[in-house]
Amino acid sequence: MTVLVLTCEEDVTADMVVSVLDDAGVPVVRLDPADLPGQVALSAEYVRGDFDGHLSAGGRVVSMSGLRSVWVRRPGRPAARAAHESAWLTAEAEQALYGTLNCTGVRWMNHPAAAAQARWKPWQLRVAHRSGFAVPPTLITGFPRVAREFAAQYPDLVVKPVSGAHPGDPALALPTTPVGPDADFDAVTAGPTLLQQRVPKRADIRLTCVGDELFAARRASDPDEVDWRFTDNGGAWAPAEVPTRIAKAVGAYMSLAQLAYGAFDFAEDGDGTWWFLECNQGGQFGFVQLETGQPIAEAVAAWLALGPAV
Repeated sequence: MTVLVLTCEEDVTADMVVSVLDDAGVPVVRLDPADLPGQVALSAEYVRGDFDGHLSAGGRVVSMSGLRSVWVRRPGRPAARAAHESAWLTAEAEQALYGTLNCTGVRWMNHPAAAAQARWKPWQLRVAHRSGFAVPPTLITGFPRVAREFAAQYPDLVVKPVSGAHPGDPALALPTTPVGPDADFDAVTAGPTLLQQRVPKRADIRLTCVGDELFAARRASDPDEVDWRFTDNGGAWAPAEVPTRIAKAVGAYMSLAQLAYGAFDFAEDGDGTWWFLECNQGGQFGFVQLETGQPIAEAVAAWLALGPAV
């Protein structure tokens, strides 16, 4: 049976996992939904109470009934590279691809519905609290008066995007930024603004969860550093032990979010408390594996290589 990988052409993280699957002799088909229709083609027929069909990409054809898992890694928007791109065609291609794949009973990493919900930052914070994580006080507002009152209660604040766009998306990326004491909160009327109490941290933690396996890495932080993604203090990532309380909370979060994969970011304060910042359902792990030697790609490949859920 075949593993289907949905991602863009240039995805080093996916390359690492595909290499492991190839070495293990597990059949893999990799495609970008942006190429449907075009370089990718789909045909599915509803007979005897279910859909069955085929996908073709790069000269390879795979039967949907022959899939064991689908890794939704970093796929493009369906029909984005079609000869005549349109919102209508994108909707049609998206319904056709994900609708038929959803009929197969495969294992998903992660299911598109769960992944879409998991991107919502306010929802993340609520689920994190319910799971047992420490969560910094947070405000999302477009009202200057409310922002000023929050700042008076929590004088040491940062501002960050609600959408959490990754720095890999330069047109959308905004670093987490300290809010100065003389900040003009009138600007929050321009759009929903996320303010959060800053965690004075001694280290950043990236915890990658793959099924039931946890891989934590720690990087010492400069006292004035706020967003490690946009700075380079020369610090290296090193393997870290996962506290029992954190492991339990991660398990609860993954269950509530219905995720098979998640990349958690924490700020470790001076007392050793891990404060939840976010969980990226499609976060990178390649840089962590390269610096720490942790076998994250192997864990992802092993999870994908298991048989269908039903």
